[in-house]
This record gives sequence, C-alpha cells and structure tokens, in this order.
Amino acid sequence: MRSIETTTTLSMAEAEAAVRSALAAQGFGVLTEIDLAATLKAKLGVDRAPLKILGACNPAFAHRALEIDESVSLMLPCNVVLAETADGTRISAVDPREFMDSDEFRALAADAADLLAAALAAVPSA
Repeated sequence: MRSIETTTTLSMAEAEAAVRSALAAQGFGVLTEIDLAATLKAKLGVDRAPLKILGACNPAFAHRALEIDESVSLMLPCNVVLAETADGTRISAVDPREFMDSDEFRALAADAADLLAAALAAVPSA
C-alpha cells in the first residue's frame, strides 16, 4: 500500500506531539487514537514495539469527499501511524490517492496528500 512516510530520531512521545501539531497546522484534527501495542498486550498478552494509530480528519476535505460519494466515509478518518524503530520513530500516513483514484476524486486526493506530506515533512528529525 502506498503511504506518505518520514522517519525521525524523536521518541514516540515527542514524535506524536510534533505530528499532532503539524497536522493541526495543515487543518487536520485527531479524532481517534489507538494504542495498538497496549491493546494487543491487554487482549492477547502479546508484547510488541510501540505502535499508535491516529485518526486524522480535515473537515473541509471530508465534506468535499462526502459530497462526491458518501461511501468515502469507509476510509475516514485518515490513518497516521507512529511506530517505534531502533533509531526513533517512523511516521506513516495513508496516501489518499491510493484509494481515491477516480476522476471525481483525483484533485481532492492530491490536495489531501499534499497537506499530509507537508505535515509529515514539518516533523523535526531530531
């Protein structure tokens, strides 16, 4: 699956704070948060490296997309994933162009991808 990615030497907590701030600067709010590592530990007793999913939404883009096709709600909000690595934190965002490749969505998906890319690019490397 195509994604928009960056890696930083920041810790997970620092990277999450930076991502939230960078998303907000691009008009995205975080609607949901899933600590997947904690959930797997609690439900299955599985230990794994920290992994968190932030559900980010830009209301203007969401509204435009829903006006085109309400079934786009199946893909909302946009997932932004933070994963601990040996050197820091990998940050990945779903690339809306991956799922919204029809003519009606092409410009909207490109605009949303540009803002997500700008948000991830704004996260400091250290």
